Amino acid sequence: MFDFYPQLKQRFDALRTRAEFFSLRYVSEAGQYLSVRKNVAEPPAFKHDQGAMLTVRLRGIEAYAATNDLSQTGLQAALDRAEAQAQLIAAHALLNLSQEPVSHERADYFSPDLDQAFPSLNHCFELLAAESAGVPKDERLVSWVVSLGLNTVEQIYLNSAGAELRQVQRFVYPGMTVTAYDGQDSQTRSLGRDNFGQQGGVDVISRCGLIGAAPTVADQALQLLMAPNTPAGKRDLLLMPDQMILQIHESIGHPLELDRILGDERNYAGTSFVKTSDFGSLQYGSDLLNVTFDPDIPEQLGSYSHDDDGTPAHKQFLIRQGVLLRPLGSALSQFRSGLEGVANSRASSWNRPPIDRMANLNIEPGDQSMAQMIGGIENGILMATNRSWSIDDARNKFQFGCEWGQLIENGELKGVVKNPNYRGISEQFWRNLSAVGDASTFKVLGTPNCGKGEPNQVIRVGHASPACVFSQIDVFGGDA
Repeated sequence: MFDFYPQLKQRFDALRTRAEFFSLRYVSEAGQYLSVRKNVAEPPAFKHDQGAMLTVRLRGIEAYAATNDLSQTGLQAALDRAEAQAQLIAAHALLNLSQEPVSHERADYFSPDLDQAFPSLNHCFELLAAESAGVPKDERLVSWVVSLGLNTVEQIYLNSAGAELRQVQRFVYPGMTVTAYDGQDSQTRSLGRDNFGQQGGVDVISRCGLIGAAPTVADQALQLLMAPNTPAGKRDLLLMPDQMILQIHESIGHPLELDRILGDERNYAGTSFVKTSDFGSLQYGSDLLNVTFDPDIPEQLGSYSHDDDGTPAHKQFLIRQGVLLRPLGSALSQFRSGLEGVANSRASSWNRPPIDRMANLNIEPGDQSMAQMIGGIENGILMATNRSWSIDDARNKFQFGCEWGQLIENGELKGVVKNPNYRGISEQFWRNLSAVGDASTFKVLGTPNCGKGEPNQVIRVGHASPACVFSQIDVFGGDA
């Protein structure tokens, strides 16, 4: 690890610029994606990419340039381009950043179990093949795939104020999807896929529950195929953690990104229903809602010691007892708005500038067991695993669909229903939060594919949540 660091540091120290401040952010990413479809191994996909972004602050104006030429000449050329860009935009700049603080931090950060070698390509394919072979023989089971994604990212941040931040992270994404078809209808049941990812080693696969899961996932796909459609009407809604992460992501995470609130991205799914004046006063949800930015859970996807601008990351409450306290705003957005934020300046790679992004956005556990939550529902429905989503650009009105539904009547789980959907308005929905699961229902999950920015940046985001109950939500089936 950090084999390139001595050369990079030497080249950084030799850079020359007229800027009062400059920085370098180096990123190297290696990845592989493996899959077995219907017991046949598919060709593996590999990725390797590295480069650096150079940023300058010249008379209070910041500009940047990126390069994959990591030689002394290449880095100097990128720095020169950034300095020239700062001079060109000076007459049109809206902000003077001369007084904005810069990082002096020095630290190393590593994913858990990084010292343990990950299994070989052949071993991984053998594992996936064994799980694929576990899908029962049934002519209605028409398609299934078992997959494993693996990404290792090394990042080094250096600046002229003396900051030296190094990190190596390994991200693991196990998944399984089974589709059943009876000639008229098809239903899919999945495990992991795009809603489970963690930092760590081979143990992530076990924590996902992938080992030995094929019979259960296949059986649930068949149950859905034979199940009645979800009835329409107002019901109490019990959302499992693998659906809660989508609910958190879309109706809390994106609305609280401060650059959106300040008006950025209006032409690209941007803006927010939240206003800067709402912080400290808006009752975003019921008093059971406690939401944190938490970079301290080692296995979660968005855990790190510092963000991509060198700001140290600490756990912060964004919403406490339902009241909105602070945004997902990085140092630049805090400077623009005067609001306190968090360390969430993040870029998807070396050739993208850091912007306000979710990292680990979690709901804190409550005090009810799963049995207590189910027992407290007279007329309701349990929903799990996101299948579809739609939400307006202000992240306000939404409609989400799930894979799995199960009716709850008089405090008991009843029959399975298919095509479960629900709709709502963000604030009203969270104000209807009536029960929050305890630590036994809490799961650390996450997605590798949150998109934002122009040009687009796809980034890893962690979400951890207990199961939660929402009162009197509008639910409907596939024919509504």
